[in-house]
Amino acid sequence: MSDYRSGIRMLLLRAALLLILIIPAIVWGETKLELSSGETLYVPVYSNVYAGPKAVTHQLATMLSIHNIDPGNSITLLKADYYDSNGKFIESYIKNPITLKPFAHTFFYLKEYDTRGGPGANFIVKWHAEKNVNQPIIEALMYGAREGISFTSSGKIISERTE
Repeated sequence: MSDYRSGIRMLLLRAALLLILIIPAIVWGETKLELSSGETLYVPVYSNVYAGPKAVTHQLATMLSIHNIDPGNSITLLKADYYDSNGKFIESYIKNPITLKPFAHTFFYLKEYDTRGGPGANFIVKWHAEKNVNQPIIEALMYGAREGISFTSSGKIISERTE
């Protein structure tokens, strides 16, 4: 009976080891590079957050950050429009198209005391490229230096470039 139990334990140990080795390989093999020639993204941002039982307001600064992560191609930023919690347009942060070379970065900063957006503000960001490229990383960083609060919010694609 103990040989039987030892055999079962050895079989379970080998199966667990096999799973530990195979699952990362499967996941890595299924990861594919996302390419695009342009997109429009929705990026949630938060001018302020509420905390505690009395919902104390904490004002936050926001940095909309855009990274071109393609090693060989530029992208062009066409739009970075800021909207408030009710969906009302506030301001366009791109007056003329901005070209980001490979691995370049740009950002747009909203000061901590800028409360125009409210707790549910957002940016609509639009970019394009001449051919399919690695999708840029577009995210917002919100932080309140006095409170020690910081977090990020990633952009979500709402439409692909169509021509």
